[in-house]
Amino acid sequence: GLRSPMAEGIVKFLQGHNLGVGSVGVRAGTLDQFAVSVMNEIGIDISSHRPRTAEALTCSSFDLVVSLSPEAQDQAVEISQITGSNVVFWNTFDPSLIEGNRDVRMEAYRDVRDTLFHRFKRYFVDVGLAVVGSKA
Repeated sequence: GLRSPMAEGIVKFLQGHNLGVGSVGVRAGTLDQFAVSVMNEIGIDISSHRPRTAEALTCSSFDLVVSLSPEAQDQAVEISQITGSNVVFWNTFDPSLIEGNRDVRMEAYRDVRDTLFHRFKRYFVDVGLAVVGSKA
């Protein structure tokens, strides 16, 4: 998994004192080291993240579920029907699909990181939550 740990790290950075945050992947897997590297570049450490699947969340309650892929959207809708959560779908490119040298791949991950950062920042402003983080 890489998009959801990046998103979790960003939300905790921007709203860690205001919100409870959790993330899951469509499939549990190992943490992507490119994701760790590009998040470190903006001062967010996700190296201790442990990927989980959606089943781990079914006994929790969330006000908002953000899905980042069509596969995740299907699961988000299912979770929302159980928990009554609102669902936001931000279809986000999977940078692990990019082939090339390290520089090319890192740039793809940076693009996803920055897209997610600005989307969350704008979302929190729109819903009236103060934004703490100032990086990226």
